[in-house]
Amino acid sequence: MAKIIAIANQKGGVGKTTTAINLSASLAILNKKVLLIDIDPQANSSSGIGVTEYDKTVYNFIIGDSGFDESIQKNTINNLDILPSDINLVGAEVEILQLDDREKLLSKKLKEFTGNYDFIFIDCPPTLGILTLNALTAADSVLIPVQCEYFALEGLGQLLNTIHLVKKNYNKALTIEGVLLTMYDSRLKLSELVSDEVKKYFDTKVYETKIVRNVRLSEAPSYGKPAITYDPTSAGAKAYFALAEEFLLKNSL
Repeated sequence: MAKIIAIANQKGGVGKTTTAINLSASLAILNKKVLLIDIDPQANSSSGIGVTEYDKTVYNFIIGDSGFDESIQKNTINNLDILPSDINLVGAEVEILQLDDREKLLSKKLKEFTGNYDFIFIDCPPTLGILTLNALTAADSVLIPVQCEYFALEGLGQLLNTIHLVKKNYNKALTIEGVLLTMYDSRLKLSELVSDEVKKYFDTKVYETKIVRNVRLSEAPSYGKPAITYDPTSAGAKAYFALAEEFLLKNSL
């Protein structure tokens, strides 16, 4: 039975999609069977692993227009499947709001397929709307990327409040998987200050692995590849591979 992890933070530019792509790919390379669900209308997780042409998306799967096998897409990485998104999901969000049990659509659809994977990651949009709500209702846990910059903790209270409300109303078992520090620069005192503040608040939930600022991490999506296949020797690729190993250790695998 797969563990389902939503990767969420309503602040944009925190490394959420970069984490979704690179953690999924690293775990797949470590022989774990992984499904990446792109529920962000920007579809950056889809293009970031080279999936750009498809007829069916996560929206078709959620509302029942297509089956699971029709909707998932393969890519160049063994053990990694993706349920892609596209810009039409923006309009679909309005349509989903009109449906019964709208918060539980993804959860209900995923139930019969969790046995196919070890881990399912959901890349959420940078909002706390109905798509993110669906992801949190379907998930076992939430992984929160936090960038090591001045406004790092801004808005985290709102995210934690949303998690609390989802636990109370839709998904009592939802937990925080971990908090990941991104865009870390050891040369900057600010990075250390943010790291210290996040650890004060989240304590042992903060991963020891920090994701450093790295040009290769920024370049890789334009080639439709995760960093670990674009440049496995880069600091960014090594950091995400270390994160995958820490993630497995915390999950006792």
